[in-house]
Amino acid sequence: MTTLLLTLLLALAPALPRTLVPAPVPDPVPAVRPLPPPLSVARWWDPPPTPYAAGHRGVDLAAPVGARVRAVGPGRVHYAGQVAGRGVLSLTLPGGLRTTYEPVRPLVAEGEEVTAGQEVAVLTAGSHCPAPCLHWGLLAGENTYLDPLTLLPRPTPRLLPTAGPQPDGTPTSAS
Repeated sequence: MTTLLLTLLLALAPALPRTLVPAPVPDPVPAVRPLPPPLSVARWWDPPPTPYAAGHRGVDLAAPVGARVRAVGPGRVHYAGQVAGRGVLSLTLPGGLRTTYEPVRPLVAEGEEVTAGQEVAVLTAGSHCPAPCLHWGLLAGENTYLDPLTLLPRPTPRLLPTAGPQPDGTPTSAS
């Protein structure tokens, strides 16, 4: 299991009922972004307190209708079709993890193999966001939801110089 995911699960474990602490899952393949950069999170992952309670079991990424959605990793199309009148795409990744994307018009068919970064769907109207967005989910097993953002590589922090005097005492600007 990735160090980040394991750390997150261990940190949350005391606060969650035992039924929500997932069993260890295989290491996922490093993922690519499902949408072109920059990713703009409209709503964060907010797991429910119990398996059947209200919560947000994925992240909403702001994007215009018509945006091309990419497979975050290599895998196979698990499902491509309509659920409750909304287009849904589900991809099984190596190790058994599954990603979901909605509302979309799939460009691939069930059973088809996909590669990381391949365009697999087009974002459509009809999301649960106030503005168009892609709802991106991640599952381990049949109903253990995880934060899909944990699939993405962590950004490298960059430190910027602070405004202040230089060593010789002359002022600098933070431009």
